[in-house]
Amino acid sequence: MTLILEPWHWFVVGIVLMLSELILTAFAALWFGIAAVMVSILLWLFPWMSLSLQLITWIILSIVCTILWFKFIKPLSTDKTKAGLAREATIGQVGMVIQTGLSHEQVKVRFPVPVLGADEWICRTMTPVAVGDRVSVVDILGNDLVIQPYRSTPL
Repeated sequence: MTLILEPWHWFVVGIVLMLSELILTAFAALWFGIAAVMVSILLWLFPWMSLSLQLITWIILSIVCTILWFKFIKPLSTDKTKAGLAREATIGQVGMVIQTGLSHEQVKVRFPVPVLGADEWICRTMTPVAVGDRVSVVDILGNDLVIQPYRSTPL
């Protein structure tokens, strides 16, 4: 007696694997489930596929889906903010002055990556800067960032 798998078998296995991801914390069953649904579609399109070819296809597709996740999709979901990090992670950040003339030698600076949870900060400066100047954070005083004009090469 030979085992015959129909496309709906693979589809059910795929859905069960994807739903098991709600219980499991490994985040691997999802990719195995997607691969099983893909094998279901391939078996529906090519009904002559043998059981061994189906299993090999499922293994290869599972590996490909997992690699694609780690290579392309997961890096897009990483948090690029500096929120909650130590002061050393903030010092040295480079931004651009977007507003001057605020009280107490303060300017507004926009950073390309959020610094301590915000991408715009009212900063203190000890040297004159103009709108459009690139500046870097040199210190933190209370709730203010202290900046100075950015130098691409160290002194």
